[in-house]
Amino acid sequence: MQITDAIKNNPLFNGIAPDDLERLLDCLAARTEEFDRGETVMFTGDAVKTAGLVLSGSLKVTREDADGDAVILTELGVAEVFGEVFAFAGVPNSPVTVTASGRSRVMFIDCGKIVADCRSSCSFHTKLTKNMLSLIAQKALMLNQKIEIISRRTVRKKILSFFDIHRNGARSFTIPYNREEMARYICADRSALSNELCKMRDEGLIKFYKNKFELLPREAARRNAERIVRRS
Repeated sequence: MQITDAIKNNPLFNGIAPDDLERLLDCLAARTEEFDRGETVMFTGDAVKTAGLVLSGSLKVTREDADGDAVILTELGVAEVFGEVFAFAGVPNSPVTVTASGRSRVMFIDCGKIVADCRSSCSFHTKLTKNMLSLIAQKALMLNQKIEIISRRTVRKKILSFFDIHRNGARSFTIPYNREEMARYICADRSALSNELCKMRDEGLIKFYKNKFELLPREAARRNAERIVRRS
């Protein structure tokens, strides 16, 4: 298998020398597949025995709610991993669906071979296991963030929590979702989301164009509120 930058720079392989990667991937029975936009990478109900590593493109992870609507759980970019939590948790069938957001290439590795005794006695196999545990811990943190968003009682509070997680401290930022996808992510009605975003813009709290947002200083919001009061 060709060792690409997406493989070498992936957190899963931190601390493993590039010269050892080819042996390691062979040990893990690694294989790659390509997917077109909208094509399903993993269906709900599929047996989970492998972890997927995004080599190019991006994927969406969704789950159906009680009404049959698809709720976006996360967006996966290059070098991100999926499926490993279910495999190591002993979940026999996938509770989520993974689809390609665009032309994407994914490498699959056998999770059973990560924790199994290595017949080749690879010194770097232990490092791989530690890296996988670190990735799973990070996924747990992301799940907590998701719970924090959807547990908010109002749409505005959900939006602000969503922004806090995605902006990484910056005032200007871009999110990887359109309005429908964002509404699904925060578990809100799309119309209610759009209306609240417009209210926040009119109150001088935010500026936005499509999926690009800017949080405005509180002073600007205060001045805008005063102008609204004077006009009324």
